[in-house]
Parts: sequence; C-alpha cells; structure tokens
Amino acid sequence: MSSDEHWSPEEEDSQVSKLARKSRDAPFVPIGLAGCFAVVGYGLYKLKHRGNKKMSVHLIHMRVAAQSFVVGAITLGVIYSMYSDHIKNQSGSGSKK
Repeated sequence: MSSDEHWSPEEEDSQVSKLARKSRDAPFVPIGLAGCFAVVGYGLYKLKHRGNKKMSVHLIHMRVAAQSFVVGAITLGVIYSMYSDHIKNQSGSGSKK
C-alpha cells in the first residue's frame, strides 16, 4: 500500500458539509423534511384540543398530512430537476444553432 492511498481525516467530508452539499443539490428535500416536522409539531399541539375525535383518527390525519407535504416537496424537486436538465438545455441549444 503506497503512501498516496493512506487515509487521512482531512480528505473526508464532515457530516455538516455533506448535509450542506446535498441541500444545495436537492433543496426540496430539506424543505419537505422541515414541512413534515412542522405538520407533526402542529398535530401534537392540536392533540389536546381535538374534541371528541378519536386519538387514532387524529394520528392518521397527522401522518397523512406530513407524508403529503414530503411527497409534494420531493415531487416539486423532481419536476424542477427535469425542467432544469431537459427543457432549459433544449431551449438553450436551440438558440445556439
């Protein structure tokens, strides 16, 4: 094993830098997670004032709302990625001809 292949901690990315890089690459994922936590927090806050609604029904509604927010954010991210990769490139290459 040569000295070039020696591992050093400076070569590795820290967890914070990995998270920051992935957030720049796919900004809708952290937005979806933040929305999920917001919906869960709001659902837990409203748990005391749910009235005569059963606990299981309240938790199911909270779960569906949180999942919907995450899936919606990821879907918007995929649509934006498709737009930036394909449609922008096609319109940019058409003007160069």
